Amino acid sequence: MDSTDSMNSVGSAEELGSVFTDALTEVIATVSGFSFDVIAPPPESSESEEDNSFSGMIGIMSLVGSQKNIMFFLSAEESDMKVLCSFMSGVAQDEITREDMNDALCELANMTAGNVKLRTGGADYMFGLSLPFAINGEKMSIVTKKRVNVFSRALGNGDISVKLKIVC
Repeated sequence: MDSTDSMNSVGSAEELGSVFTDALTEVIATVSGFSFDVIAPPPESSESEEDNSFSGMIGIMSLVGSQKNIMFFLSAEESDMKVLCSFMSGVAQDEITREDMNDALCELANMTAGNVKLRTGGADYMFGLSLPFAINGEKMSIVTKKRVNVFSRALGNGDISVKLKIVC
């Protein structure tokens, strides 16, 4: 079964998370040449405090649909984002600014959300995409209602990593 066929049954946070994970790894490989794998196993029970905590940079988008609304978070430490941004743009790391990293993070979020939209196009889910935006800081937390479905994964290549989180 190819990925298009599997999208027809997308529904749970775990299924959507798998679609986001595949989309993100494809986008990162395309724009940077890096091959990312899952580096953090899924939590055994409800999300731990560690899964809520972020430092560095977070790119955020909403996917608004007739069947399901999703908030998508993509985070990275500034040092990792600088490397990704450099490979994406061809600009030397010592010339990368915070604005460049914010733009690159927003672009990664936007491309990933667009890729997810394409992957789920044959399913019952049709999504409109919000504009991407980025926030920066230390010890940030994403706090959601208790009755939402959450998917969280860390992805990387041994040298750099990003954290993916969806809330639906």
